[in-house]
Amino acid sequence: MFTGIVTGVGTVRALTPIGAGTDMRLVIGTPWADVAIPIGASIACAGCCLTAVAVGADWFAVDASAETLSKTTLGSWRPGSRLNLERPLRVGDELGGHIVAGHVDGVGEVVSVQPENGSSRWLFRVPESLARFIAPKGSVAIDGVSLTVNEVDGVSFGVNIIPHTTAVTTFGDLRPGASVNIEIDTLARYVARLQEWQ
Repeated sequence: MFTGIVTGVGTVRALTPIGAGTDMRLVIGTPWADVAIPIGASIACAGCCLTAVAVGADWFAVDASAETLSKTTLGSWRPGSRLNLERPLRVGDELGGHIVAGHVDGVGEVVSVQPENGSSRWLFRVPESLARFIAPKGSVAIDGVSLTVNEVDGVSFGVNIIPHTTAVTTFGDLRPGASVNIEIDTLARYVARLQEWQ
């Protein structure tokens, strides 16, 4: 489990096809040279929960399946790609964002970004299958960042992002047309399932 509070920005160092070329091993450089990452640790990479299968002083490696590569933005990563990183939540840690599982529900698109007072207003478009789970003043994780939804209009929704968030995440790299990983709020998922069951 994660909180959607990014603790560092990593960089893809290498990509190696595995599993007859359908899966991928990624080596990711971290800003955490003073933090030991154990093999088997879960790390949210741009919102995707991945398992460290090899580690070094300032890097870790993960294996991504063909399913993960096709359902997230991981399939478009290249050496040099920057990504938001978060270590898992520990019992007793501060829950600063919202409960994030690291299970990406789909890929969204940046529609626009406009300055708005001291922050910036971002508009995203999501697949129709996800739109019903996104509600005004609800939570959403975008590339692993916990954000509050301002408004919803069909398959589009808006959020405000403050300069600090832009500076410490990959939001400063994003432009209209960019793809982002979307994880809907866990509560919304279960409420929808209960309604379907009835």
